[in-house]
Amino acid sequence: MKKSVYNGLYLVIAILLVLPFVLPNSFYLDLAVRMAINAVIVLGLNLLIGFAGQISLGHAGFLGIGAYASAVLPTHFGWHPLLAMGAGAAATGLLAGLVARPIFKLKGHYLAMATLGLGIIINIALRNEAQWTGGPDGMPVPGMGLFGFELSSDKQWYWVVAVLLSVSVWASLNLIDSPFGRALRALHGSEVASQVVGVDVVRYKVAIFVLSAVFASLMGSVTAHYVGFVSPNFADFFHSIELVTMVVIGGMASVYGSLVGAVLLTALPQALATFEGWETVVFGAILMLSMIFMPKGLVPTLAAKFGKGE
Repeated sequence: MKKSVYNGLYLVIAILLVLPFVLPNSFYLDLAVRMAINAVIVLGLNLLIGFAGQISLGHAGFLGIGAYASAVLPTHFGWHPLLAMGAGAAATGLLAGLVARPIFKLKGHYLAMATLGLGIIINIALRNEAQWTGGPDGMPVPGMGLFGFELSSDKQWYWVVAVLLSVSVWASLNLIDSPFGRALRALHGSEVASQVVGVDVVRYKVAIFVLSAVFASLMGSVTAHYVGFVSPNFADFFHSIELVTMVVIGGMASVYGSLVGAVLLTALPQALATFEGWETVVFGAILMLSMIFMPKGLVPTLAAKFGKGE
């Protein structure tokens, strides 16, 4: 792996260490926590979309499964939050593994519609099972306890998600540089050529889909405990599109692009709040201009401009 890639990781860790001491108030600390949570989700999604070349328009559904596992299992069955989080991730991985093989027989628009349908089904299930999930109104989530104390303040949660983000970046960089990562990039370039050289295309597609779904489920659980409340909006279509947009704007097949995309699109709605009713129009215009002038995404475009690869 390139030394510059590790330098990027060190820079991310340094920023995470310094950030809570320079943020002016709890509003910005809360925003930083949400940025870090989205960054981990987008890292997993970029492995699927950017590196493996497989689209998913229903990824928020997996986030919703993790979030509701952390709400339903402790509330109705008395499970420990960490056990519920693990069960949610396991259930998400199992579901993703079961649907991946038939879904990934499809290509292009058909694949996009299949993943969209999966996300919609999950969202409908969460809305309709009101006796367990609270229906459209959602439900409260019990607190998260770690090592004998309960996480309650924004600063405590910041350090938890900062560690999760650092580990996720390190794991993603190493996965990409491994034989598994090279196989993903090969099937993105050409599935036929990958099969010719012995890559089991279906197995790698299923594996990266499951891994990406588990990323989303775990961070869905973290989000649920951090916010203290869940609703079906966690798993709606617009949230899935928002996550995909983060991947595209930051840069597909770019680990650091995932971070930049998550940071920008988490902060942008807050920055545009002063436009009073026009923020959606301005938001759309920014995205449109970004795709016109930077079709490869922000980080790959800047890296190419200044002659540095990731």
